[in-house]
Amino acid sequence: MEKIQKMISGKPVVIFSNNSCCMSHTIKTLFLDFGVNPAIYELDEISRGKEIENALALLGCSLTVPVVFIGGQLVGGANQVMSLHLNRSLVPMLKRVGALI
Repeated sequence: MEKIQKMISGKPVVIFSNNSCCMSHTIKTLFLDFGVNPAIYELDEISRGKEIENALALLGCSLTVPVVFIGGQLVGGANQVMSLHLNRSLVPMLKRVGALI
């Protein structure tokens, strides 16, 4: 869990993803289209990816990707991010953490 904290600290937006996951691709595209430059960790490509995935599960994350943190706080997966977007809460949240001007 300490490793997760190091990975998300000091970064406005962090996405844990798998390159082969269509939902991960959709969420990454959403943030990039907003002009956000998220830190993206492809768990299927980095060493100890499975270990990180297990640590995310201990934090209460779903065992599926994507897993999104905004301002160091767990937001959740694709459903939670899209819900925030649809109720117009995502952009203000991104502005609060300095990910958007």
